[in-house]
Amino acid sequence: MDHSKAPVLEALRDYHSAGYVPFNAPGHKQGRGIDPRVLEVVGADVFKSDVIALNGLDDRLMRRGVLEEAQQLMADAVGAEHTFFSTCGSSLSVKSAMLAVAGPHEKLLVPRHVHKSVISGLIVSGVRPVWVHPHWDAERHLSHPPGVREFAEAYERDPEVKGALVVTPTDYGTCGNLAAIAEWCHERGLPLIVDEAWGAHLPFHDGLPPWGMDAGADVCVTSVHKMGAAVEQSSVFHLQGDRVDPDVLKAREDLLGTTSASSLVYAALDGWRRQMAEHGKELLAGALTLVESVRGRLTELGLSVQHDEFLGPDLADSVDPLKVVLDLEKLGISGYQAADWLREHQRVTVGLADHRRIVAQFNHSDDEQTAGTLINALDALVKVAPSFEKPPQVDLPSPREMELETAMLPRDAFFGEAEQVPADEAVGRISAEMITPYPPGAPGVLPGEVLTRPMLDYLRSGLGAGMQLPDPADSKLESIRVVAQS
Repeated sequence: MDHSKAPVLEALRDYHSAGYVPFNAPGHKQGRGIDPRVLEVVGADVFKSDVIALNGLDDRLMRRGVLEEAQQLMADAVGAEHTFFSTCGSSLSVKSAMLAVAGPHEKLLVPRHVHKSVISGLIVSGVRPVWVHPHWDAERHLSHPPGVREFAEAYERDPEVKGALVVTPTDYGTCGNLAAIAEWCHERGLPLIVDEAWGAHLPFHDGLPPWGMDAGADVCVTSVHKMGAAVEQSSVFHLQGDRVDPDVLKAREDLLGTTSASSLVYAALDGWRRQMAEHGKELLAGALTLVESVRGRLTELGLSVQHDEFLGPDLADSVDPLKVVLDLEKLGISGYQAADWLREHQRVTVGLADHRRIVAQFNHSDDEQTAGTLINALDALVKVAPSFEKPPQVDLPSPREMELETAMLPRDAFFGEAEQVPADEAVGRISAEMITPYPPGAPGVLPGEVLTRPMLDYLRSGLGAGMQLPDPADSKLESIRVVAQS
């Protein structure tokens, strides 16, 4: 296909040049109705390019096929058979994929360290999870994608599953052996969904970990706004093979998605695909060279830059080099402290912070100037770290204690009768809510799981140390929402 074309951008350009006067949505009417104080901050062009697809970018019956052609170009660029755009992020895309593989009360192999969007999919759909143990690094208190052995163990416990899901790369950039997992699934006739939200760039350079479609996955979900270059909420999901019906997948997306999709998202996805198809290898080669230099310079500052430490038979199969993971344990500070100080004093933000690490993500957007800013900021952090207060201790559970007993279907616990009880009285009760350290967004507690003292001590101490918990009803975690006792 001709990847110099960008159907959405071309339709948007034509809309502008034709001088249409809209009497349909969006109601800001090309920015004319926007408060000037908003335009002063956001700019008028944002609203000028916010055009409805139906009878806007395309005609009333979508006869020009603008969106369809853009999706076909995206599929061709990455080697998929079908591609669907999502304007609600990969949170919607992964739910669509799950519902296309399994229905209410059917079963799906799911690693326990998945993102909360997957758990939300279980709650909405009523799909029963068959939990797969991730690879736990007890020394660093970190999880990596499971391997074939872990999927096989879960399958032996409960073979009545409709498919499997795996998350790779993780927020830390660690990846599983997708080809082996896909082969294992297909030997059993199971479709494989890959939640590859952090892997939009992977198809475009051989120096990066393998990506889902090349490894044989059936459905692959990716967030272009994360490691690609698109506005927030820009996601795509790709499909190949005949294990998942494309019409069913599209119907599930239509069930969950908005009927008022943003042309800003479509335009950003379309433009990014063209950029990667034409220049992706060159751009990513530059990013890989830059980040290798950054790793060396950070090591010279005395910082612990993690990469090889994540690799091994029971750890990760590969690591995305564009994720720069810094372990701050030797500095005696937490990742929460570091992230807050970098933002306040250096005007530098990082993507992830936990009790001992921060993660800086690079891509083709970075150059020597941005890299230098990060290095200088981290140099300043190293020098000032001895003056920090000792971080509050986080009570870290063992890997075994991180996986709680499932006593109820997540959907039943979430929608059932519930009550709010003091945290100390919640031990032994069944949770009716998610409690999720964010980022990375993998729930510590799920609806339907039995609450334990080690898990509650971890979450409450983590909250005191700077952890973000966006979803519990009581943000201070002084009380917990639990299933009501009959």
